[in-house]
Amino acid sequence: MPKWLKNAVFYEIYPQSFQDSNGDGIGDINGIISQLDYICGLGCNAIWLNPCFDSPFTDAGYDVRDYYKVAPRYGTNEDLKRLFSEAHSRGMHVILDLVAGHTSYDHPWFLKSMLPEENEYSYRYVWTDSIWHSPIGVPELSGCLRGISNRDGCCGTNYYSTQLALNYGFANISEPWQLPVDAAPAVATREEMKNIMRFWLNMGCDGFRVDMAASLVKNDPDKSATIKLWQNFRQFLDEEFPQAAIVSEWGDPEKSLKAGFHMDFLLQFGPSRYNELFRCDEPYFSRRGKGDISKFVDKYNDFRKNAGSGYICIPTGNHDTARMRRYLDEDEMKVAFAFILSMPGVPFIYYGDEIGMKYLEGLKSVEGGYERTGSRSPMQWDNSTNAGFSSGRPEDLYIMIDTDNMRPTVKNNISDANSLYNETKKLISLRMKHTALQADANIEFIYVKENEYPLIYKRSNESEDILIAVNPSGAAKSVDLTSALSGHFTNGSTPHMLYACGERAIFNGYTITVPPASTSFFIM
Repeated sequence: MPKWLKNAVFYEIYPQSFQDSNGDGIGDINGIISQLDYICGLGCNAIWLNPCFDSPFTDAGYDVRDYYKVAPRYGTNEDLKRLFSEAHSRGMHVILDLVAGHTSYDHPWFLKSMLPEENEYSYRYVWTDSIWHSPIGVPELSGCLRGISNRDGCCGTNYYSTQLALNYGFANISEPWQLPVDAAPAVATREEMKNIMRFWLNMGCDGFRVDMAASLVKNDPDKSATIKLWQNFRQFLDEEFPQAAIVSEWGDPEKSLKAGFHMDFLLQFGPSRYNELFRCDEPYFSRRGKGDISKFVDKYNDFRKNAGSGYICIPTGNHDTARMRRYLDEDEMKVAFAFILSMPGVPFIYYGDEIGMKYLEGLKSVEGGYERTGSRSPMQWDNSTNAGFSSGRPEDLYIMIDTDNMRPTVKNNISDANSLYNETKKLISLRMKHTALQADANIEFIYVKENEYPLIYKRSNESEDILIAVNPSGAAKSVDLTSALSGHFTNGSTPHMLYACGERAIFNGYTITVPPASTSFFIM
């Protein structure tokens, strides 16, 4: 396990929308470099950078045309190398987004793969043996392309029709055109992906977030062959780059962590029940108090019991989901952030969530974003032209700026002592100062009941115990913790208050009263 992950707090950057340094309306690497001090000042010490490789951008860069080249609109390889260096000089780490399962239809590998004459790329992708035979029934494929060249066959797609599935082999062979995972072309795909990793790790990259990590091996219902494949990647990293981190877009830690990933996200899909916390009709963190966190906790405990070593990561959001602000107001988000930043594993903050940026409803799709486009609008730095994102013309911006005159900005958040930004900064600082709040410390859920508030849990390690009481609801809640905490208080003592968001919770003996819309941390 890379040592630097133990106290990591990640900041996810969608490069198109973070900071434009040259006035073309599109964010770029030099813009990111110019704002590293902002990220560092918030307290984040790691960055996840969404895809920045050369691409025709039919899916915002998740359709790679050249894994070895930065997209010109973002800058150059030298610019990215400088980003790594500038981040490292601030004690920060940077991981890149690796799209390992598919490439653009414009990738040179695919152009060669389409040729009727057999060559080294003929089986780099998943092709059937006849133009009339589509890969129906392969669950990891979304569809296929056919009639696109003189090669006889259909090529499977992973997501959009512009994203052709790379061939890592099939776990279960049902057709003559399906190759086993140890076939030479499948092994060649795997080894080339290692070469890509080597290239950027030697450039100064600190690891990768892997897109659609569960999709690589086909006809693999229990994911055992995909797990074995990623264990091979992990062995390679352990041998050559032991401090490089990999985090999966998998959403099922019981599989992904066994596969060798250091981290997995709880996501809007998968078995985690993550959406019930922040993104549903009645989120648990709404002050309406109609949500339920008990099923999430049950599944979370199952993950911790069965997943093995590695970190379960809870993000505030990401580029594929509606922003948290669509469902929660800024005060509700403060309580949600207190939860996220006091849980085990490695937290991730999606750019702009720390200032309460809104989901922009009804935007025209940009680069395959569709309904996701509203979560990808430009970062709002201040009240100057284009909210400080770009000096370009408003009509040239990658996505339109939030037009609300009351939109949150970095500038007004920093100046307001009670802002979501300043609360987030306090929470990160607290996490950095107390190892019991960091990735490896234990968690014990003290009070959690179906359809009830509050949530109470204890983080602990050899140096300290911290009790955390979270009550997102709009009514005060009292709980008798005698059975859980008996023996902790002596001579009438009460625990020491470490932090409070909203009114402070109060102990009366072993009964704790948690005010509405509040979170309190206690040293036990």
